Amino acid sequence: MNTTNMNILVTGGAGYIGSHVVVELTNAGYTPIIVDNFCNSEKSTLEGLKEILGHETKIYEGDCRDEKFMTSVFKAENIDGVIHFAALKAVGESVEKPLEYYDNNVGSLILLLKLMKAYGTINLVFSSSCTVYGQPDQLPVTELSPKKKAESPYGNTKQICEDIIEDTFKSGVDIKAFALRYFNPIGAHPSGLIGELPLGVPNNLVPFITQTAAGIREMITVYGNDYDTKDGTCIRDYIHVQDLAKAHVRSLEVLNDMNKSHLDFINIGSGKGNSVLEVIQTFEKVNSLKLNYQIGTRREGDVEKVYANASKSKNILSWEVEKTLEDSLKDAWNWQQKLS
Repeated sequence: MNTTNMNILVTGGAGYIGSHVVVELTNAGYTPIIVDNFCNSEKSTLEGLKEILGHETKIYEGDCRDEKFMTSVFKAENIDGVIHFAALKAVGESVEKPLEYYDNNVGSLILLLKLMKAYGTINLVFSSSCTVYGQPDQLPVTELSPKKKAESPYGNTKQICEDIIEDTFKSGVDIKAFALRYFNPIGAHPSGLIGELPLGVPNNLVPFITQTAAGIREMITVYGNDYDTKDGTCIRDYIHVQDLAKAHVRSLEVLNDMNKSHLDFINIGSGKGNSVLEVIQTFEKVNSLKLNYQIGTRREGDVEKVYANASKSKNILSWEVEKTLEDSLKDAWNWQQKLS
């Protein structure tokens, strides 16, 4: 399949996952076009992208909920496909600010689908999340696992967005879409030029680990050690962000090869779970460091344990993880050191 000159709109493309996807799209011969309002990302990421790719990536700065702005992007560019990341994503913050999360995450998708329909863009890869499963009854989670009541407004926005895409598909709109249900992306580009750059206090475990190792944070708080797990701490399915980025490229390739409307939901994970304490201890081991951490109380909105059955991604996308937890934590520390 010839991907040359295929323009792919990447909303939130200056963010953590989006920037890595821009690299992999470019490597695969696509032309990524970023839309970002930098509410959750830094413009320095664009410099990192330029250094990795050897050229600048086209970017439009603005909000995905701004109809006038987004219409101007669709008018200016012949968009062949969309990868939609732009969303607020902190579980804890969503509990405190639910209306902001619904407005941003649901509103941006609705406008995007309207514009895709108006301008004849049919390929969509949607950034979903394993949070749609809530606290699952059985592990590992398959795509047929029931979507239980979300543990947080953030998780609920992902459930609602999936429903909106499904209803759009069922209405007869010409659309080919994959909703990728990510598990826990970690790590950074091996160059150390782009990585996870949380604004303010990190909400995710690994940036908190790397910032503590770098002396930016005094210590890590492990939220609860009384869960029903092997060491009492929450279990997640961690995947290297570069592996995740490649899953998006494969998704586009598969969608492009289809000749009729299509919708599917696919887990993107490693297929195994690691506890919070395992991640901390693995980081210490691979980077020869000791971390300062303490056990705290449980955090509202946290799911006890979740990890993927990843067989569908292998069967449909011919994709599976290539990098290990150790690789991810080495790359994360390399990125943090370049920042410091």
